[in-house]
Amino acid sequence: MSPRLAPRRTPHRAADTPLVHRVAAVLLRYPDPGALACLDDVTAVLPAVTDAADRARLAAVAEHLRSLAPTEAAQRYVATFDHTRRRSLHLTYYRHGDTRARGMALLALKHTYRAAGHEPPESELPDFLPLVLEFAALAPEPGHRVLVQCRAGLELLRRALAERSDPYTPVLEAVCGRLPRPGRRERETWRRLAADGPPAEQVGLEPFAPPEYMAAASAPSAHPTPPAEPVPAPTGENR
Repeated sequence: MSPRLAPRRTPHRAADTPLVHRVAAVLLRYPDPGALACLDDVTAVLPAVTDAADRARLAAVAEHLRSLAPTEAAQRYVATFDHTRRRSLHLTYYRHGDTRARGMALLALKHTYRAAGHEPPESELPDFLPLVLEFAALAPEPGHRVLVQCRAGLELLRRALAERSDPYTPVLEAVCGRLPRPGRRERETWRRLAADGPPAEQVGLEPFAPPEYMAAASAPSAHPTPPAEPVPAPTGENR
C-alpha cells in the first residue's frame, strides 16, 4: 500500500514551529563538515520541541546522520536528492517543471524574501527546501505562506521518500505536519501531479522568463535541478 499523501496535522501553528523549521533546514542541508558539525546543536535544542512525535522524528534523522561516515553521508544525500526529479529539493519543480511558469514562481519567491528583509543567496534558487525552511524560521508569517504555496512539492517529496523508507522521511513528516489540513481539491492536485509528473516545456524558456530568474538559474548552485536520467554517484570530493 502506498503511503498516505497527508501525515498527521496539527490544528494550529505551535510556538515551536520556527524551531522545527530551523532544525529541519539543518538536517536537509548537504552533509558537508559544516552541516555535520551542527548536529550536536540540533540535539541540544530538540528538548524545546514540544511535540513528542516531531521531537522523535528530528532526533532520529540527526542520529542517523551522526552514525554515518562523512563520505557515506554525502553519497547517500546525493543519491537521494540529486539524481532523481521525483525527490528534488527544489519545490516549484513539482508543480511547474521546467516551464516559464516556474520562472515566474521563482521570481515571486525572491520578492517575498526581499519584502521580509531577507536577501536570498545568488548561489541557490529560492525554492531550495533548506533555504525555504531557514526563511520560515526567521520570518514565520511570510515563511508559512511560502510553505503553503509550495505544499504540492512538499507533499510529493514526502511521499517519494516514504515509498523508499528513506531515513530523511521523518523530516518531511515534521514539516508537512505543521501545515493546515488540506482540502479535497488540494489532495486531488497532489494525486494528479504524482501520477502525471510536472509539465515539460524546455523549448522557448529563455525568451520569456524574467531576466532575474534567468540570472538566478544560471548562477552556480550546490544542488542544481537533477538530470532526467540517473548518473553515477560522485564520491563527494567535488563538493
